[in-house]
Amino acid sequence: MSFDQFLDLIQKYLYRFSISTIGITDIVEIIIISAIVYQIIKWLQLTRAWTLFKGIIVLLLFALMAVIFQLDTIAWLLSNSLSVGIMAAIVIFQPELRRALEQLGRKNFLRNFIFSSDEEGSQKSFLTEKGITEIVRAVFEMSKVKTGALIVIEQKVALGEYERTGIAVDGIVSSQLLINIFEHNTPLHDGAVIIRGNRIVSATCYLPLTDSMELGKELGTRHRAAVGISEVSDSTTIVVSEETGGVSVAKDGKLYRSLDREELKERLNLLRPEPTGSMDVLKKWKGLLRNERSEKSEKSDK
Repeated sequence: MSFDQFLDLIQKYLYRFSISTIGITDIVEIIIISAIVYQIIKWLQLTRAWTLFKGIIVLLLFALMAVIFQLDTIAWLLSNSLSVGIMAAIVIFQPELRRALEQLGRKNFLRNFIFSSDEEGSQKSFLTEKGITEIVRAVFEMSKVKTGALIVIEQKVALGEYERTGIAVDGIVSSQLLINIFEHNTPLHDGAVIIRGNRIVSATCYLPLTDSMELGKELGTRHRAAVGISEVSDSTTIVVSEETGGVSVAKDGKLYRSLDREELKERLNLLRPEPTGSMDVLKKWKGLLRNERSEKSEKSDK
């Protein structure tokens, strides 16, 4: 076969899958569908549904492998559990779906759709070194006098539904403001504070309580709320015990207790953007080693 014959064969093969004509309406449809898919994925990344979405992708890959390798039993199980899974997802993520429909009915939906899929998730900022210093200072000042505190630091998953249960503050993170919020007999001391970037966005917020049986019975509502919010989001929550003054951190459904000033600061530094320099990498690894040490101390306390 000559080279010209080979090219002709390729052209004939591609012609079968080619689109004869592309009109203006086809281009508009492609743009609209691409924009909708992009906004849906962007919205999913800011909610708990993103974890579910990744799980669905894994299940679809399993289903594809089951079809390719003719694993009939697995394919049958996956196909029959699909409808049940969709209904369960609707029930579990009802707050997120309700919030999406609320945004759809807003007057400024078109502007938000074009420029930003979520006002809370857009232009995400991170805690600066000054913000971390202020939080650590406030936490251990309250620890000295056994003032109970519950501080939630938002990450990628938006905490808008919990923020709306509290009172808007919108103040720059400072030790004085945090101490005043949690001072006894003040209107804002009961509940949680939510921090987004370097701003305290809301106080007196209600958080979901964990059902975990692993937590000790001596732990109160604050600790259960801290673990509860860490189970449904990627946030980091700091707790100051009103009984002992002990400082704890909840992350990914786990509670790390009896942290000192340096350990808390290193945990908060892990929330900052990924390190680029070699020295920053060493500092981050040092923080991870301290995390393991605190886990061991937690087990020994029990």
